[in-house]
Order: sequence, then structure tokens, then C-alpha cells
Amino acid sequence: MKTSHATIHYAGNDFFLAVSPSGHAVPIDTNSERSAASGPLELLLLSLGACTGADVISILHKKREQVTDYRVEIRGERREEHPRSFRRLEVRHIVRGHGVSEAAVARAVQLSTDKYCSVAATLRPTAEIVSTWEIQEDAQPLG
Repeated sequence: MKTSHATIHYAGNDFFLAVSPSGHAVPIDTNSERSAASGPLELLLLSLGACTGADVISILHKKREQVTDYRVEIRGERREEHPRSFRRLEVRHIVRGHGVSEAAVARAVQLSTDKYCSVAATLRPTAEIVSTWEIQEDAQPLG
């Protein structure tokens, strides 16, 4: 079993300094009105996007798809009652490239969502995760 160890240190004035298991420091602002750094739930959205994004781009590269740009957009809907956890997360994969295969993108997103992304697997028991994708064709280079 692999374990990870992170440290969250209170820095005063609603700020925390998180130190990841790899030793990287991340400021966290728990004052949502001030928003001088990402808050805990924002970091959760970013974690989901980075996790699934890493899977999808890796799979597309292995399939030799000609991806020139890729981004993941996440929208989260929270419950009204406390602890106001996410009830639904919409994950949109936007792939730009030359002749990128729709089937390859669909399969990469499906594999990430259902099999590889550990953040999605952690959230899935309490939040519905809906993944969609869009492929944007790059103009062919002149010449």
C-alpha cells in the first residue's frame, strides 16, 4: 500500500501553507471574499482537471494523435446543505489538432474517467462526474 504525507500549516489571517508529499509549498486562502490564493474546493477542481488531463493527453500521444493544444474545463455544482460538497462535476475536454480521431478522444476520456484518474475515483462515490469533449481542427500550415 502506498501512502502519502502532506502538511497544512496555519499561517494566520485565514491563510494556510500546504506542503505536498513531494515538498512543494502551496498557499491556500480560506477567506473566499478576499481570494488571495486558491481555496480548498478550487484546488479540488484543479486536481480533478490535472489528473484526467494527464491521462487523456498521455493516451492521445501514445495513439500518435496530432494534438496541438489541449485544455480541461471543470464546472462544479455544490449541494445546498452543509457540508456543501460537490454533487455534480462537469469535465469538458477541448482538444485541438490535425485530424484528431473522435474515437481516440472518446476512448481516452472514458479510460481516464472510469479507470485511471484516482481523483475521479475518489470523488465518484459522492459526486456525479459528467465528461464531454470537443475537437477543434487546426488550420493546415501554409506551404
